[in-house]
Amino acid sequence: MALSVRSDAFEPYSGKPDKRRLIATYRGEPTDRVPNFEVLIEDHHITRILGRSAGDTLGVGGEVAKGASAGEAVRRPMYPQDYLEVCRVIGQDCICLECMWTPIRQRCADGSLKSLFDKSLKSRSDLARAVWPGEQDLQRTLGYLREYVQAARGTGIGVVLGGASMFQTLYEFVIGLHDCLILSVEDPGFLAELMERSADYYEELFRRAVAEGVDILLLGDDFAFNGGLFMPLATFERLWRPAYERIMAPALEAGLPIKFHSDGKLDEAMEMLIEMGFSCINPLDPFGIDSRDYKRRYGRRITLSGGIDLTFPLIKGRPEDVEQTVKDLCEVMKTGGRWEAASSHSIVNYIPPENFITMINAIHKYGRYL
Repeated sequence: MALSVRSDAFEPYSGKPDKRRLIATYRGEPTDRVPNFEVLIEDHHITRILGRSAGDTLGVGGEVAKGASAGEAVRRPMYPQDYLEVCRVIGQDCICLECMWTPIRQRCADGSLKSLFDKSLKSRSDLARAVWPGEQDLQRTLGYLREYVQAARGTGIGVVLGGASMFQTLYEFVIGLHDCLILSVEDPGFLAELMERSADYYEELFRRAVAEGVDILLLGDDFAFNGGLFMPLATFERLWRPAYERIMAPALEAGLPIKFHSDGKLDEAMEMLIEMGFSCINPLDPFGIDSRDYKRRYGRRITLSGGIDLTFPLIKGRPEDVEQTVKDLCEVMKTGGRWEAASSHSIVNYIPPENFITMINAIHKYGRYL
């Protein structure tokens, strides 16, 4: 029998947005329903939700920061009152402030500074022109964080600080993936040194963020393809884990949950991530991960997030396909708790709005525990 689907409006849901639901899910504690959380909802969907233009959930003005522009701080985050309203419409338990890329700059011949996101750093000799982030960068992010924490106070909605793509900053923007992988073999100490320099910045940022009242950290650093890790686990662990454990320490010491995002097939790295103290893994991209298999293998030890395929049903499917997919996932993934419903990537503009609406409505419909 075909499912009856209303796809023209977000429907009322049980249980108002509440950070305690999300934190309990990350800790493996009982909740009233499965939480839903999308870091990026692009601007066309935001306009439909709010009935007015308000940017996207990562920022206001211009395009989502990527490439060289990501290092120039050209966008401000979404205004928190708009973000809180989005959460109330879709039932999301938190707002998220992004500080993804390490703001590494370079000094030009005229003495000015510009982003070092041109893949031109190739060896130790290039370090002389690198300028690492400092107090001004910390204060910019912390200023927005204070704005978010103040706006969310008394609403029950939490504040997530998301970022620390330290390895991805290097291979995607500063060095380039090909040369980064060569360095992992020929000069792994150099890569580790660069990671530690980024960790100097993020460790201090997260220490201050905890003091400012952030509720959850979301760390993201893509290190896998659909077929597995970019490099052997032993090599990657020596390069990446010490720096990451440093930046996690302030939150772990404060008892805050830490969610981790990496695209790709993470099988080889899962035990490492669990040992490190992560509370949640995202996004369970079906091109590399079988969500049901991960639920069976890891679902008692760590919260899983995502699994709703971006390509089908969200982009190419009908609302009925979206509803059925969410229903089927809920039947498996919500058992025993420890699942956060989310897309396998983000809510991009080329997802038909009726499919996003259906996804949210279906999560609230089939994700109830009580």
